[in-house]
Amino acid sequence: MTSSCAIYLGGTGFGLKHNPFGKDIANLALYRAIARYAPGIELTFLGFDQMDNADVSAFLYGERPASKTIITTSVFNSEAMKVAGTLFRPSADLSDLAWMRRGYGNDRDYSISGLIHSLAPPAMRDYIARAIMSPIQPWDSMICTSPTVRQALIEMYERQTDFLANRFGVQGSAARPFPAMPVIPLGIEVAEVQGRLSKPGTRESVRTRIGAKEGEIIVLWLGRLSFFEKAHPSPMFLAIEEAARRAATRVRFVNVGWFPGGEQHREFYEEAARIHAPNVTIDFLDGNDRDLVSTVWAGADIFISLVDNIQETFGITPIEAMAAGLPMVLSDWDGYRANARHGIEAFLIPTLFPPAGSGWLMSQRHVLGLDSYQGYAGSVALHTAVDVRAAADALHALMVNPELRKKLGEAGLARAKSTYDWPIIIKQIVAHWGEQAKSRSFMESHDANPKQFRVNPSKGEPFADFASFATSVLKSDTVLRWNADGADGRLKDISKVRMNNVMRQWRADALEDAALILAEAGELPFAALSKRMPKINTNNLALLIVWMAKFGLLSWSSPDVN
Repeated sequence: MTSSCAIYLGGTGFGLKHNPFGKDIANLALYRAIARYAPGIELTFLGFDQMDNADVSAFLYGERPASKTIITTSVFNSEAMKVAGTLFRPSADLSDLAWMRRGYGNDRDYSISGLIHSLAPPAMRDYIARAIMSPIQPWDSMICTSPTVRQALIEMYERQTDFLANRFGVQGSAARPFPAMPVIPLGIEVAEVQGRLSKPGTRESVRTRIGAKEGEIIVLWLGRLSFFEKAHPSPMFLAIEEAARRAATRVRFVNVGWFPGGEQHREFYEEAARIHAPNVTIDFLDGNDRDLVSTVWAGADIFISLVDNIQETFGITPIEAMAAGLPMVLSDWDGYRANARHGIEAFLIPTLFPPAGSGWLMSQRHVLGLDSYQGYAGSVALHTAVDVRAAADALHALMVNPELRKKLGEAGLARAKSTYDWPIIIKQIVAHWGEQAKSRSFMESHDANPKQFRVNPSKGEPFADFASFATSVLKSDTVLRWNADGADGRLKDISKVRMNNVMRQWRADALEDAALILAEAGELPFAALSKRMPKINTNNLALLIVWMAKFGLLSWSSPDVN
C-alpha cells in the first residue's frame, strides 16, 4: 500500500473551461475521488503556477470536511516526487517525465503512473509509443480504462519494439521494455447522482423544462455534438424514427451537448434530423448548462449512445446513465462492451469496420498535415457501421415495455454501485500504486547501464547538445578576468537596460557578490570563484558568469583554446 502520491496537473489546473471535453471532466472527478476516498494517502499536486493550498482543498472537498492536508508545489520539485513514491499524471504522455526522473537522480526514486483517455490521434499514439524508448521501467504503469484499450496498447508497443529490433538487427524480443498495464475503469459518484435525481418533483421539473408532453418517451443523448469525433447522429435519428413508428407513441430525442463545429454543424444536425426523423421531436440543449447536465437524467426514459468513433475508448456517460437508473442502447464498441452487458443493463448494437488497409490513405493525409485530426477521425467514423435495424428493435422493445425499462435500469444502478462507484475504483488505483512501489525494490531495470544515458537524446540540455556551436565552454579551469577599465560604470548601465535583465530566474541572484570577488582578485579560475560562493548552485553561477561576460564585465581564457 502506497502512503502518498504526487499528481501532476500539467497546464490544465482545476476548473472546467467552456465547452469541456470528457477527459477534462473525468480528470477533475478523479482528483476529487482520490482526495475523498483514499484517506490514508497524502496528496501533493504539482503544477507550473503558484497554487493556494486552501483553494485547492476547497475545490477537492467542496462542502465536505477535508480528510487530509493538501500540498501544492512545482513539478520541478524532485524531492516532493521522491518522498511521494508515486507520480501520477492522468495522461498517457510519460516519456518526458521518465527522462526528468533520471536526470534528477535514480529511476528507482519513484514510480510513474499514467492514464489513457484515447488511443486514436496519431500524434498521441506517437508520444504513447515513445514511452518504450524512454527510461520507463516495469515499476511504472499505463492505466487502461478497458480491456480493449489494453490489447490495442500492447499491440502498438509490440509493433514498435519489433520494428526497432528489426531496424537494429536485434534478435528476439523477450525483454520488451513495457510499463505495467492494469485495467482500471473510471468511476462515478453514485450517491451524489442518486441524491440529485431522486428528490421529489425532480423528474416533473426536468420534463417541464425540456418541454416534454404527458406520456412522451424521452430518449437522451449527452455529450459533444460532433459527427467527426464522437458519434454520427444519423443512425440514431433513423433508429429512433423507426422505433417510434412501430411503437405508435410520441417520442422526443433530447440531445444535451455543444457543437465543436459551431452553428454550421448545428445546421447539419438539424437537417439530418428533419430528413431522417420527421415524426420525432428532436431538441438540442446547452451542454454548458451544468444544472441541466446534472439533472436531465431524471426526465429521460432511455439513454442512447451509438458511438462509432475511434476517439472513444471508455465512455463516462453510460456509467452516468447506469447511476441514474436508465436503460441503455449502446453501440458494441470498445469500452462500452466492457462496461455494460447485453440484455442486462443495455442492448449492445453490432458495429462493422472495413477490412484492414482501407484507411491507409485517410491516416497518411492526416500524418502529412493535409487533413485535420477531426477530418481523419470523422472519415473513419463515416465508414464505421452501426446496425440501425438492431438499434430500432432495441429502442422499440424499451419504448413499449415499461417493465423492461425498469429491469435494465435497476440492473444498471446495481452495476454502477458495485463496479463503478468511485470508492471502489480508487481502492483499485491505490492498490496498484502500492504494488508498483513494492516492485521497485526487486524488479530488474529495463536498462543495462542507466547512468550512461541520463538525458533524452532528442530533447537534451541545450548547452550540451549545442556545445560545438561555441568557441569554448566554461569549465572549472576557465580563467575569469575582471575588466577593471570601465567595468563599474558598465555594471550600472547594464542594470538600467530592461532587455538585459529578462529571464533573471535562470541565473544566480548574486551579481554584486560575484563582481566584488572578481574585482578584488583581478582574475580567478571558475572553480575558485565557485568555492568562494558555496551557497550558490554551480550551474546557476555559471549562467550568471556567462551573462556577465556577455556584456563585457569580464573576459575569459580557456586552456583548450589557443
